[in-house]
Amino acid sequence: MLTRLAIRDVVLIEALDLDFGAGLATLTGETGAGKSILLVSLGLALGARADAGLVRSGAAQASVSASFDLPADHPARAILDEGGLEIEPGEPLVIRRQLRGDGGSRAFVNDQPASAGLLRALGGTLVEIHGQHDDRGLLNPRGHRALLDAFARSRTAPVAAAHARWKTSEEALAQAEAELEGAARDREWLEHAVAELRKAAPEPGEEASLAEARADMQKGARLADELAAVSAHLDGSEGALAQLRQATRRLDRIASEDERLAEVLAALDRALVEASEAEDRLAAAGDAFAFDPARLEAIETRLFDLRALARKHRVEPDDLAALAEDLAARLDRIEAGGAGIAGLRREVALAREEYREAAEALSATRMAAAARLDAAVAAELAPLKLDAARFRTVVEPLPEAQWGPAGRDRVEFEIATNPGAPFAPMMKIASGGELSRFILALKVALAEEGGAGTMIFDEVDRGVGGAVASAIGERLARLAGATQLLVVTHSPQVAARADRHWLIEKRSDGLVARTGVHVLGAAERREEIARMLSGAEITDEARAQADRLLAA
Repeated sequence: MLTRLAIRDVVLIEALDLDFGAGLATLTGETGAGKSILLVSLGLALGARADAGLVRSGAAQASVSASFDLPADHPARAILDEGGLEIEPGEPLVIRRQLRGDGGSRAFVNDQPASAGLLRALGGTLVEIHGQHDDRGLLNPRGHRALLDAFARSRTAPVAAAHARWKTSEEALAQAEAELEGAARDREWLEHAVAELRKAAPEPGEEASLAEARADMQKGARLADELAAVSAHLDGSEGALAQLRQATRRLDRIASEDERLAEVLAALDRALVEASEAEDRLAAAGDAFAFDPARLEAIETRLFDLRALARKHRVEPDDLAALAEDLAARLDRIEAGGAGIAGLRREVALAREEYREAAEALSATRMAAAARLDAAVAAELAPLKLDAARFRTVVEPLPEAQWGPAGRDRVEFEIATNPGAPFAPMMKIASGGELSRFILALKVALAEEGGAGTMIFDEVDRGVGGAVASAIGERLARLAGATQLLVVTHSPQVAARADRHWLIEKRSDGLVARTGVHVLGAAERREEIARMLSGAEITDEARAQADRLLAA
């Protein structure tokens, strides 16, 4: 529901703040007072094309801000989520549009930058505007199917799910066929590549392991002579260990002669233990760095082969094993022939049949609902001075290429305005006044099915008066029980039905003209309705008639 509209420097409006409530609100005023400016301003906030001519003369920019209350399940929230915009639960939705004098504009949703396209998407869920040249809402055939489904309370989800399964199976089949066709062309290459990779039998991590082993062996080759020299100093009859052992034995024979010699003997024993441990560790190091020329050559050959194979297939050496599995799987699919394709084709046929059955049931629901809707609209036509007109809901099958998640039906509302005249789309054959009344009849018939939370009718009563205007006012009041309704009207019968009455006036100080709007109190409202009845000179008879309309 629209709760507030703030307008700054739009055409003749310098500054205007309007607070809205539920029910029926009417906007009246003399011709040229600027009633259309309010609708243009709201349209700007809802993503309409920016026009530099809307900026008030002398102002640098114009701005419009529209605030809405959103229920937790309102479809606008999904649009906000898709656009990456955040709005807290319970927080009003505030759409703001700024328009510069050069025609450029900026848009914000709760102070977060947004595109005009996003504003239009939001506007489609928030407000329906029905005017003389409006081509949205009920005049747009693209929305007729959804309106009929809402009226019928159709279960469209099973059809959408069946359609998704059907299309997914078709995509899987198309991909498999393309892969099979492409793979078949490459069969000879695949056979050679798979054989080559299987013969090489690469393993993940093998290249790094071989490179490390080669580095160790190359290091061992460099250290071999040094290790041999060190070992010679330790081992042998003249080596350090032999000398230590001989010194220890000789000292052991005389160590008891003096305690100081015993300390020397203990030190030699420790040195002998450390030297023996060094000998063991040197031997282990020698084994680790053992240089085997044949083994080194084998490692280098394997590394060369792996890296050459990786370059050939344009992968890393560690990815060769996975590549071998992938190419083997592709070859298996070729060798499996059409068996897999045949299975996928059966799945497509089954999914298509499931979709067809679900769509057929939905079509039957729509056909039955169309008859009920036609009868409901027909009951509204005569009181709206459309008694010679006829309305019908066309439900026709679409070609299979156009079947979709919403089914396989084309749905369109059509009218015939005169007896014997052919049916055609509403916007092609109805005049402005007739068109607005047809829309009103439809909205009354569809009232319980909701739609946007706010509806605006621009001069729905154009060209009618008396009983017809009263019938229009009565239906607008009924419609306002289910949705917020804003009506621009010249009809006193319609204005008298309002829960809130706004007067739009243009005033001039001789230099600058400005448009203003204010809510009428009871006495002011009586005078305005009397003016609408009698013209510029308000008579007592007009006031009395205004009293009767307000009391009705």
